[in-house]
This record gives sequence, C-alpha cells and structure tokens, in this order.
Amino acid sequence: MALAFDEYGRPFIILKEQEQKTRLRGIEAQKANISAGKAVARILRTSLGPKGMDKMLQSPDGDVTITNDGATILEQMDVDNQIAKLMVELSRSQDYEIGDGTTGVVVMAGALLEQAERLLERGIHPIRIAEGYEMASRISVEHLEHIAQKFDFGPTNIEPLVQTCMTTLSSKIVNRCKRPLAEISVKAVLSVADLERKDVNLDLIKVEGKVGGKLEDTELVYGITVDKDMSHPQMPKKIEDAKIAILTCPFEPPKPKTKHKVDIDTVEKFQTLRQQEQKYFDDMVQKCKDVGATLVICQWGFDDEANHLLMHRNLPAVRWVGGVELELIAIATGGRIVPRFQELTPEKLGKAGLVREKSFGTTKDKMLYIEHCANSRAVTIFIRGGNKMMIEETKRSIHDALCVARNLIRNNSIVYGGGSAEISCSIAVEAAADKYPGVEQYAIRAFADALDSVSIALAENSGLQPIETLSAVKSQQIKENNPHFGIDCNDVGTNDMREQDVFETLIGKQQQILLATQVVKMILKIDDVISPSDY
Repeated sequence: MALAFDEYGRPFIILKEQEQKTRLRGIEAQKANISAGKAVARILRTSLGPKGMDKMLQSPDGDVTITNDGATILEQMDVDNQIAKLMVELSRSQDYEIGDGTTGVVVMAGALLEQAERLLERGIHPIRIAEGYEMASRISVEHLEHIAQKFDFGPTNIEPLVQTCMTTLSSKIVNRCKRPLAEISVKAVLSVADLERKDVNLDLIKVEGKVGGKLEDTELVYGITVDKDMSHPQMPKKIEDAKIAILTCPFEPPKPKTKHKVDIDTVEKFQTLRQQEQKYFDDMVQKCKDVGATLVICQWGFDDEANHLLMHRNLPAVRWVGGVELELIAIATGGRIVPRFQELTPEKLGKAGLVREKSFGTTKDKMLYIEHCANSRAVTIFIRGGNKMMIEETKRSIHDALCVARNLIRNNSIVYGGGSAEISCSIAVEAAADKYPGVEQYAIRAFADALDSVSIALAENSGLQPIETLSAVKSQQIKENNPHFGIDCNDVGTNDMREQDVFETLIGKQQQILLATQVVKMILKIDDVISPSDY
C-alpha cells in the first residue's frame, strides 16, 4: 500500500495486486534458500587460504575496514535475507567457540548447499539428503580422530605451538611478521595458562595498539599498559619497586547530596573555606603517604590544587583511568580497589617492579607501562602499525592466534593443513558410501565432493590449476596411504604438509565440519518462507 497525490494535490492510495503475489513453497523455497546461502559463501571463497584476497568494507558513516577474516566480513555486511543471516551466525559460532576457521566453515557450508541443490534436482528428498550429510559428518569426525597426532609442549618447548599459530597467521595481512607475532601470542597464552587444569583465561591478555612505528615494533609487556600519563609534567617518569594505591574515590572535598548554598561575604570566610579545602587535600595525600604508597592511580580526576599538592609531596599520580583497566591493574599488581580513603591499608597496595612513562616519536602521545608485577599472569600485547586499519587487522589476527594456542593447550591434537585433512576425509567418506544401501549414499558421496571443493578453493586462490592439483594430491594420498599431502599454496616444492610445518587444531577442524553440516541440515528442512505481510 502506498499514498500518492494527483496533479490537483488530492491524495489517493495505490494497492498492490495481492493475487499476483506468490509465496515460495516446497522445492522452490528450498532452492531460493540454497541460492542465498551460496551467495554468502561465494563472497568468502576468494578469502580462503594464505593467498586469499582481502575485502574492503565501508560502513554507512564512511569508516573503511580491510580484512580477510570471515567473521569480521560477515559481521559488517548488511545482510537482509534470513538464510544469509544463518550463514553469518554460523561464522560467529565458529569464532566464539574456536576463534579460527571462520572463512573455511562458511565455504564448507556453501559447498554442501551446492551439492544438495544437484541432489534435489535429481528428485532426492531433502530429509534423506540431511540424513546422508549427518552420517558423512560422523565418518569425517571419526576419521579426523584417526589421522590426528598429539605433540608435547611445555614452557621450555614452545615450538609446536608457534608453528600452529604461524599457520593461522599465514593467511592474514600480517603474514610477513608471522614468526614474531606467533611467538608473542604463545608467550602471552603460556603466561596466563593453568597447564595443570588445561585452562586459559584470555581476559587476562590485553591487546592494545597505537598508530606509529612499524609492525615489527609490536611487543609483549609482562604487565599492563595504560593509555595515560602522569597527572603533572614534573612528576617522576620512572618509579622502581612501586607500591600502588588503586582508588575509585576522587581527590576533592566531599559534596552534600542535597541542594546547598554557601554565602561568603568577607575575606576571612573565604580564607577559612580555602584552608578547609586545603586540609581535605592534605589529609587525603597524607593517608596515601602513611600507608607507604609511592604511586596513586585514580578512576576520577582531581583539580589543579590537588595535583600541585601531590607533586610537592612527591607522590606521583595518574587520573581518569577506566574501570576495566583498574581491574586489570589490581589483578596484575595484587592490589585491592579502594572506594574510600579511610579504608586504605598497606595490605591493599599493589606492587610492581617498574612503572615508567613512555613517549612515542615526535608526538605528545605517552603511555604508562606497569611491569614486573606481583602477579605476572596479566600481560599486554602492544601493537604498532602505520595506520589504524593495520592495527585493527593485527588485533583480529592476534586474537585468532591466541585462540589457536588456547585450543592446543586444552587439546594438544593436531591435523595437517593445506586441505590435506579435507582430502583425507573425502577419500574416507567416499569409501564408506558403498556400505549404505539406501538413497543416503548419494548424499554421502556429495559430502565427499563438498570436502574436495575446499581444497579446490585453496588451489584456485593460490593461482594453481584446481582440478589438476587436487587430482594429483588425492592420488598421491591413496597411493602412499599418507594423509599429510595437501595443496602447496606457498609453492615450497613439496606437498607434504608435515615438512612444511602447516598444522591446524583437531577440535577446530571437527567443529568446522559439525557446524557446517548442522546449518545446512537446517536450511534443507525449510520448505516455506512466511513474512509478516503473508498473515
């Protein structure tokens, strides 16, 4: 329905011809849903692998993001179709659960939908296709367990973890610095990991960035960095063996909560008021000095008089520090956040071996480094880069590497990358298809073809002949009974992924197959799309 006006300004209503509108049902609805899912997968297909292309995304307010991270691309795309939104949710689930493989899971789901469309055209019922896919996914997951390898690592032997993180970073913009960034990620994870319980709390790893410098200047700080400086320029820039008072109360006189008015009609009254205020500030500073604090970090600001007094009493201070940063500082230094000056005691002070203020380049940008803390389990990865886009993309890449290292600590099983795991699973699924007498065997074979299409996408993106490359690797795997042969994307000269040190986590690969199958089954079972206008 729409409102319009004729040449005399009289309004009239235009009604759409409802009888001409048709709602998609049955096989047509399923094909439309499959087309929507394939369209999303097609966008991400060219971003798969170490030679994958990047996407430039422009937001409505003009911000530009350049990335090849599947979850970020889909998150920032304005998707209206409900089936396409399922693919976005699929990538997000992989990101939340595993942290890596967000592009691969969508490409896998797109390949399964493509194969399902061919089976539907041959007259096979969608429920039978879904059941066949479920059987094939179980075969694949079991086969991955069979070909997986375990490796031992420890605080002194981090090379296996570094190699796996390098595989993750090799497909990112930051791949030229993948070795140092992988080492930083692994050291950060091991600093906060509980190896006995096989648990990692990534909240203790803070990832900060500042424009300037080059990517190689990225460093791991065993402590906390705060994007603040000392409140007074004459305060010391370096404090050793610091005892830190962490305050959420402001350096200012108390204010009545009700409306109030102060009448000052003589100079004496003004002097009295000023002296009273100064006494408040004196008492506050003295309480900090009495408990032995050598640095004050405050959540709130304080005026020039308090700042001047702190400087004269030789008590360095930092103001306007955010709540999240205060919590991290408290965790790192072993201190307690104090809400009132009366509650300040020596036991509540945090301890740090070194607190220093660092300047960057010719700019006035300064940051505070709190290092050698009492509890060194809180660390900061400090990223440098030429522009904001580079820093944001490096943060996303570091997040993926941290998640991979965490997954390996939880479960130290790995499979080899470069499409070798998918090709091996494809061979196993193809061989198992003949054992099933029903129509499902067609769906199982289609699942094997879908697994192959991931390797074909890798070969295409690397500038290789896809069919020829896949056929050669597949025959090599069958001939030598070796599941480590994959696509030589980097043109090293060998297809053996074990020699190339290209690893992926077992749980990440299994999750990819299970999530993709789950979403495709859901899409296949939708045979009617009802919108609010159809009621």
